[in-house]
Amino acid sequence: MSRFRWSVAPSGVTQEQKQNFINVQIDAAGVGLAGAAATFLPIFLTRLGATNLQVGLLSSMPAVTGLFLAILVGRFLQAQRNIVPWFSIARLLVISAYALTGILPWIIPDKYLVNGVLLIWAIVTLPQTILIVSFSVVMNAIAGPKHRYDLLSRRWSILGVVIALSVALAGQALVRIIFPLNYQLVFIVFSLGGLISFYFSRRIKLPDTDAPPLEVGKSLRQQTRGYIKLIRGQPDFIRFSMQRFVYLFGITLAIPLFPLYYVRVVEANDAWIGTINTASSAVLLVGYFLWTRGSKLRGSRFVLLWTTFGLAVYPALTAVTTQVQLIVVFAGLAGIFQAGLDLVFFDELMKTVPAQYSATFVSLSQSLQHLSTIFAPLLGTLLAGYMGLSVALLFAAGIRFIGFGLFAFWQARPAPQASLETASVPVSREES
Repeated sequence: MSRFRWSVAPSGVTQEQKQNFINVQIDAAGVGLAGAAATFLPIFLTRLGATNLQVGLLSSMPAVTGLFLAILVGRFLQAQRNIVPWFSIARLLVISAYALTGILPWIIPDKYLVNGVLLIWAIVTLPQTILIVSFSVVMNAIAGPKHRYDLLSRRWSILGVVIALSVALAGQALVRIIFPLNYQLVFIVFSLGGLISFYFSRRIKLPDTDAPPLEVGKSLRQQTRGYIKLIRGQPDFIRFSMQRFVYLFGITLAIPLFPLYYVRVVEANDAWIGTINTASSAVLLVGYFLWTRGSKLRGSRFVLLWTTFGLAVYPALTAVTTQVQLIVVFAGLAGIFQAGLDLVFFDELMKTVPAQYSATFVSLSQSLQHLSTIFAPLLGTLLAGYMGLSVALLFAAGIRFIGFGLFAFWQARPAPQASLETASVPVSREES
């Protein structure tokens, strides 16, 4: 039983690190409330009569902004001595968008609601970009090379539990209150998690860092050449980023398809949809524990291959059934693999990033991720329109299997230590 004993921080950390661990975990509870609201946002649009394309835009719009601005945001954050304030403010702004979404039906006519919601989430894409880049940098600075699994398994376990409970409660509330008031109340109440997140995330204490020297007097062409040279000097970063790009293309392609499939093919009500999402979130605590132990016993490659394979199978299994009970089971199994993928993708990426240039490299990695996020959801909804939602989900599974093959057969150079725990960032589901 001692193996399952919970502690707020691993042994051997300083008092300041321990306090940071606590702040990160309480912050996760606030983010979890907003995460529950995020679960129902595409469902809300679908019930308002949004087209497949409009639901796809919900996933694609942040990627468009991120593609063009992530590198600039990375350069800006790289020049900051401490990016914690930017991290906490960006989080508050993003979560506040759920409150605005809930208020909107009281302000504008029904026929403008879909476009109004999309406008809110188009505006919030800039703080989303800041949040995505700063999250990886802040978490890595708190944990250091030895405690990334310790920090994020705790954070995402809390996140998963809060989301699971909140989604279950929200699903029951949605079937008992008239539309659209039911969704409005869910979005407004859960947006209060933003205040919790802001208060505790701004209390994270990190030492000021010395920014890399500015390239004063160099032309844009010279700066670009220097940037390319810096990136080319990290071949493991290039390899992993390309592999992840392909796999995340398959992940994001299916994001708008699942809620459409639940509503239009399975004809699941809001309570069942809440149960599906609860199943995928409730198992995260178990998943994080299993994959953390697996990484220590079998190494990072074991975790990477099994999680990418497991999540490749998931959309294919969903596509071949309309039995909502089976879909709940598949979602629970997928949640276990998702837990490992969250951890291994973050750790594997940060192992390839030079510490002095973490914001720069993370921003480039996010730009590649945004490139897939722009086109993949739109391609998925386009395929669904022409060939049906089941075929589109099978296509997403095929892309994921290609990504799995790249991880299986295109390996990095041998490293001195294979363990994820001791080796020198989605993608977090909470930031993406």
